[in-house]
Amino acid sequence: MGNREALLVGAKECLRGKGYDRTTVRDIATAAGVSMAAIGYHYGSREVLLNQALFEILDEWGDSMGRALVPDADGSAKRHFERMWESLVADFTAHPDLWLASVELFMQARRRPELRAPLAAGITEGRRGMAAILRGVPEDEVPEASVRTLGSVQLALMSGVMIQCLGDPESAPSAAEVLQGLRDLADLAR
Repeated sequence: MGNREALLVGAKECLRGKGYDRTTVRDIATAAGVSMAAIGYHYGSREVLLNQALFEILDEWGDSMGRALVPDADGSAKRHFERMWESLVADFTAHPDLWLASVELFMQARRRPELRAPLAAGITEGRRGMAAILRGVPEDEVPEASVRTLGSVQLALMSGVMIQCLGDPESAPSAAEVLQGLRDLADLAR
């Protein structure tokens, strides 16, 4: 593995362990086993490297969630959806620094225009991935209407629950409470 790849691996390790704000150039270089100057040479800045690492972590997370959350043998979409929410809430609780780093990415994109296009592409990919997981189909088979509706709503729900888990972990909603809230909303929409 070359220095560039080692830096990306080291940045991912630091994001998972320390989060975005607390990760220093020295932390990344130490984790990668390279000099601090290598970050500037290969990526230009700590932020560019951390942003790329974060995009890759979130993409890997989405891929692993899609593989792990397959419908039950009986095709039960309800149990599939319950498992997905249980997994999401558990992940927000287990890795708060990683999810806080994803929130930081949104704040950075407001200040750094060059991040807006990759962030927008990531959001679109996240919508498509969420719709694919919920429909139980490959991403390339998700109709654009489902990306804009089902994917958008699921991503909005996920983001809101994540913010609650980060802001007040002790009283954040459980997966069962999120699901009951969705049932209650469905009843109101009838």
